[in-house]
Amino acid sequence: MNRDDRTFLQHLGYRLRERRQARGLTQAQLAEQCDLHRTFICSVERDERNVSILNLRLIARVLRVELSELLTETTGNEE
Repeated sequence: MNRDDRTFLQHLGYRLRERRQARGLTQAQLAEQCDLHRTFICSVERDERNVSILNLRLIARVLRVELSELLTETTGNEE
């Protein structure tokens, strides 16, 4: 994985965590609602996992955000 890929996953994890916390959900609650394991959610948020588009779509639906909102890169205010 190159540096650009790693940066993308870091920002994706950050956006996911932000949206989850804004909904008042713990990682365990989000995982349960998505029928995924808590450690999976944790590893995505910590950019340790290259999440599939189908799981990301499911997570976005549970968080009630557009998939594009999780995928859109912003101007670096996320670090």
